[in-house]
Amino acid sequence: MAVIDFANPTRFLKLANRLLPWLAVATVLTFAYGLNGALHAPDDYQQGATVKIMFLHVPSAWLGMFGWMLMSVAALGTLVWRHPLADVAGKAAAPIGAAFTLLCLVTGSLWGRPMWGTYWVWDARLTSVLVLFLLYLGVLALYWTAEEPGRGARAAAILTLVGAVNIPIIKFSVDWWNTLHQPASVFRMGGSSIDPSILHPLFAMAIAFTLLFVTLHLAAMRNEILRRRVRAMRLIQAQGLASA
Repeated sequence: MAVIDFANPTRFLKLANRLLPWLAVATVLTFAYGLNGALHAPDDYQQGATVKIMFLHVPSAWLGMFGWMLMSVAALGTLVWRHPLADVAGKAAAPIGAAFTLLCLVTGSLWGRPMWGTYWVWDARLTSVLVLFLLYLGVLALYWTAEEPGRGARAAAILTLVGAVNIPIIKFSVDWWNTLHQPASVFRMGGSSIDPSILHPLFAMAIAFTLLFVTLHLAAMRNEILRRRVRAMRLIQAQGLASA
């Protein structure tokens, strides 16, 4: 069976039902491993124990951006290819991506207080991530307030593609402007600047958060498909009663 066959909602539901228990187990096990490594990771010689906020902050930042990139691909599927599940994928990813972006902002503020002496500064990285969160809220508002789901999906897809410009701004803001935020330290030319005793648990937590994102996204897509089927049946029922 080809991958394109899973564009059929019924086949996708069968696949999701098979994968979700395994993904949930993998997520729990990876979180257990990652949290154990994070708890036993040494304190930083400058930041002390506060460096361990990194194990929440960094993965949530990555997934906040990943969620928007996933929505951008789904937006193209909605506007260009008319993929049957593209709108479902985009709508399901929006609240999850928004939650991770909010977690990134909150943990970043908690980390910034002892490091910078303040919870918030209007530097390029922080401001662009805040803009990303507001864009998420805008997409959610379009999905939730549209009277006609198709029109709301198209409007949300357009906003998603426009907002995709912000992703490279977030990524390269520390290189383009003077900022309090530290430059890239995990993926950079010359290798990571983080000690392996901290880097390895960080990768484990990133994998765990990614598995959590995938699990939640599949579950949300499944629920959205079922919700639309219920809505369609109610509309058919209402039309039948009206014509009777």
